[in-house]
Amino acid sequence: MVAADSDLKGFPGQSIPNPKPCLSFWQRTTRAYPLLNANREATVPDTCEYIIIGSGIAGALTAYQLVESGVKGDDIVVLEAREAAGGASSRNAGHVRPDAFRGFTHYARLHGPEQARKIVANERVVLERVDEFVKKNNVQCDFNLTTTFDVCLSKEFAELEAASFEAYKNAGGDVSHVRFYSGDEAKEKTGISQAFAAYEWPAGSSHPAKLAQWLLSEIVAQGVGLFTHCPALSVENVAQPDDVVSSSNLWKVSTPRGSVTAPRVIHCTNAHLGFLLPRLAKHVLPNRAQAHALTPSPAFSAEKALTNTFSLRYGLTHFYSLIQRKGDGTMILGSSRSNPALGDEPTRPNVDDSFYSEKVMNDALRQFHEVFPEYSQDGNVHGEGFQHAWTGIVAMTPDHVPFVGEVPSLPGQYICAGFNAHGMARIFTCAPGVVKLILGGKWEETGLPECFQLTTERLKKFSDS
Repeated sequence: MVAADSDLKGFPGQSIPNPKPCLSFWQRTTRAYPLLNANREATVPDTCEYIIIGSGIAGALTAYQLVESGVKGDDIVVLEAREAAGGASSRNAGHVRPDAFRGFTHYARLHGPEQARKIVANERVVLERVDEFVKKNNVQCDFNLTTTFDVCLSKEFAELEAASFEAYKNAGGDVSHVRFYSGDEAKEKTGISQAFAAYEWPAGSSHPAKLAQWLLSEIVAQGVGLFTHCPALSVENVAQPDDVVSSSNLWKVSTPRGSVTAPRVIHCTNAHLGFLLPRLAKHVLPNRAQAHALTPSPAFSAEKALTNTFSLRYGLTHFYSLIQRKGDGTMILGSSRSNPALGDEPTRPNVDDSFYSEKVMNDALRQFHEVFPEYSQDGNVHGEGFQHAWTGIVAMTPDHVPFVGEVPSLPGQYICAGFNAHGMARIFTCAPGVVKLILGGKWEETGLPECFQLTTERLKKFSDS
């Protein structure tokens, strides 16, 4: 379906998710998931110990880690505004792709070189954890550990990439896993004749909806209450008889199907964070991203299928991502949120994922055919070529790193959100990290970069800038 933008009022993140979003490729291929509409008509319980808002990978993994840490499943309620894992987790482009060095210079300007090095290094840890988790638990999510290419399609970006590589290495960053190719070697390795240079390092791809759904199935089997189509409408403090002397807090979360009260609430709502936490609305900018599914032509079928993933980059904010699924061969082509050829269409703040942009789609397909001219639409038989397009809402923060930790001045409320369109390279350390904090651990125990922590000082820095 193609439609016009909704007229969104105020801060775009101050809304609940659209109840009628478009379906992604991942969602179209998992319609038989039995918990898709779990407890759709059920009333929420009056009380519990932990309320998790959001059933994507962040929320599901947070619940999973709580149970693994000894919390009883019956003490946890997960609220989801749409179908199970109906948000960004099931709408991404399928990459599990850590940054190996590219973002270092940008992060260093914002957080200093030490934190920048930790940010990049943390993403490599995430890939290792996803790989270990999937293998250990035999998660059937089509995870494919391979390598990825950063392909420099302009001389300017090749120079920028080289500078970031050297800066990261000189700051003590480990680049032993990165291979560099230039000129003809880059063209040969990537199969892309326009390549000025290319960098290769370990990465993966997956079926993100299947990963989220596996996690949800596991926690429900342990007694966790999953309530779909049940948006959290408000979070209010509940006064207690001894509230003058007590340091404990109770929070009442209201939904269309009753209210549930708990001492701990964990916000895993990513781009919609500002709806329940208005103080953060101006610090979380929702953007609509878009991806496309293609059925390969003979040039990319059978033994000619791509075995690596790609980031096809003209610049830092102008790029296209590409994976080819190992099982069925489907190619997933993602578009960057910013593109000089498209004006402000893909970057305008928006939380409406009910439609896709034909303008973005046509640009992505045109660029894909330029980079891979052997992929020809002209000779395609019926069923080959473009299949489907969809959108998902990503959450950008002012300093380009997630919000993790307890909400300042709201004891008992926690956040694991704001992944800056990079959730699959961050959630598998951020969710376990927030669980450590919820259970009384110190920040140092999370292993996360200090700049991820949500603090009053960090928020003040945004306000002063």
